[in-house]
Amino acid sequence: MEKIVRVMQGNEACAEGALKAGLGFFAGYPITPSSEIAEILSEKLPVNGGKFIQMEDEISAMGAVIGASLTGVKAMTATSGPGFSLKQENIGFACMAEIPCVIVNVQRGGPSTGTPTMPSQGDVMQARWGSHGDHPIITVVPNGVKETFYLTIKAFNLSEKYRNPVILLMDEIIGHVYEKVELTGLDEIRVINRKKPEVPPEKYLPYDASDSDIPPMANFGEGYRYHVTGLVHDETGFPTNNPEKIDKLIRRINSKITDNVDDITEVEEIYLDDAKIGIFSYGSTSRSAKRAVSTARENGIKVGLLRPKVIWPFPTRQVQELAGSVKCIIVPELNLGQIAHEVEWAVRDKVEIIKINRVDGEPIRPQEILDVIKRVA
Repeated sequence: MEKIVRVMQGNEACAEGALKAGLGFFAGYPITPSSEIAEILSEKLPVNGGKFIQMEDEISAMGAVIGASLTGVKAMTATSGPGFSLKQENIGFACMAEIPCVIVNVQRGGPSTGTPTMPSQGDVMQARWGSHGDHPIITVVPNGVKETFYLTIKAFNLSEKYRNPVILLMDEIIGHVYEKVELTGLDEIRVINRKKPEVPPEKYLPYDASDSDIPPMANFGEGYRYHVTGLVHDETGFPTNNPEKIDKLIRRINSKITDNVDDITEVEEIYLDDAKIGIFSYGSTSRSAKRAVSTARENGIKVGLLRPKVIWPFPTRQVQELAGSVKCIIVPELNLGQIAHEVEWAVRDKVEIIKINRVDGEPIRPQEILDVIKRVA
């Protein structure tokens, strides 16, 4: 069994995970705190048979990723909040055209250029709704270096399986922290590739969903020619103003995600069997939450942690189950309550939601969460 034990940075783990997933193309523009991803891939991707290009801005980087993916190459870009904003129009294009790709956002404070060297979780709602329209999206959220490696692979697998952009939502703490990691079973990791058409080019319809909500995808350069557009289109790929076909397409590109929530979502549950107080936390903040839970348990307080590894689609079912067994849910996050709002919607007033928020560039420490636990216990 292939195994690696080493000290690794979060951004480095992201780059290594992408290579393991079969990354063949990276386009990006340097921006703190994600720049190490591009720096590492600029060296390692070419020697592994891939292509690296530094583009003039984040908009063009996203466009290059879309073009590369259309040729059959697994493609990725990495940025932070301001660059993520610039990518949104092309992310929407990729959703409409059903082009698999991975977008890494190592979050920093905002709005605007914000706080380049300080952590934040302020892009959570932008990851879901940044591009306009009713578009589908998948977003994974690691909370450590090792998990970043494996969730990067998961991001590529989900993207290829569902023909959809996938966002890897990190933050400055996860991107820059160094940890000793033990990566095992590397030779057994499952890597998913997109489904190709089984019909000849003359019979191929690029958006024919008669057999599945996820149409097979032909690669440009392999004899298949078809039209790609950001406009609403029919099964041929050409634009349409037919209301029936418009409705059918928009519902299908969303249902291919919403109908497979149980396959896509992933959560970690800690001490939830007998918990009377629940915590819902993600990313770097969940590390503080986990420590607070351990300390509270040592003091006899029955508290548990529900941690999503996939934040979009939102794990509504798991949150509702948690609400059915606890008297309150504490939601710590490095913003003013973006996911707390989603938790409130999911529980529908069954239990009290208690927010712990910071937007000053400092992490939420375990003691801050522990103080709230003790107050409500």
